[in-house]
Amino acid sequence: MATPVTLPPEVEAAPQEVEALAELLATRRLAVVTGAGMSTASGIPDYRGPDGVRRVQPMTIGDFRAGPASRLRYWARAFVGWERFTGARPNTGHRALAALQCEGVDTGAVAGITGVITQNVDGLHQRAGSPDVLELHGTLSRIVCLACGATEEREHLQARLAEANPDHRRVALDAGQVRPDGDVALDEEAVAAFRAPRCLACGSDELKPDVVYFGENVPRPRVDAAYAMVDAADGLLVLGSSLKVMSGYRFARHVHRAGGPVVVLTRGWHRADREATLTVDAMVHTTLAAVADRLGVGVPEA
Repeated sequence: MATPVTLPPEVEAAPQEVEALAELLATRRLAVVTGAGMSTASGIPDYRGPDGVRRVQPMTIGDFRAGPASRLRYWARAFVGWERFTGARPNTGHRALAALQCEGVDTGAVAGITGVITQNVDGLHQRAGSPDVLELHGTLSRIVCLACGATEEREHLQARLAEANPDHRRVALDAGQVRPDGDVALDEEAVAAFRAPRCLACGSDELKPDVVYFGENVPRPRVDAAYAMVDAADGLLVLGSSLKVMSGYRFARHVHRAGGPVVVLTRGWHRADREATLTVDAMVHTTLAAVADRLGVGVPEA
């Protein structure tokens, strides 16, 4: 059984903090960086607690490449976790951000949002209607073969796994909470009984979610596209990210060095203390909804 994950305490932004965020959006063209804290209200837990310490050990590329047994363990867990992961829905924060990007910009209430650079792999921004989303760390919705480079949609692979493992769904009743990378903890007996997937093109078992694991580098063209979004903006708004890893933190440093404002809305500790011109320690989803309301932008119901 997985250790239950305790979500950060619910903390509301103060009225003056909401006002400051609204003024920022009204007067500055912003690039937005989002992290795991954006999706906690959708039931997808963060890797880290408010103190910045990891609560869940993430998958690394070294783990994945260690051998067939490691990949079998991952896919046995991911098969069970997939239905829970895809059952997550965009929360108020996702919908508020999409509304600010669309209605807010169209009406002039928001000066401009050049794009959303997300460290998440859950696809919830797109499902909420956000345009111009750059998935910095990739997506769980696509699979890539490390041996031949062939790709496959995750839903298609899930159907293949279900056919090969008709009894494996029963372990879902006892599985723990879904993790940010879409898997759950399972006992070794359940893992050993699982039949691993193979590439439809070459037959290799080296199938991997098309995500950037810890220990991998973000592809350079993707980094360049993210910098283009940042350079087209006057400032940076960070939502639900501790910026612990350099892939996101570098954008805060870049904007700070250029003299632009860096505003961080997240629960607890974050790495950009020196770069941030404003930190709001509060829940992302309720705060963004309050900011949208302050700007007269409607947030669609779920």
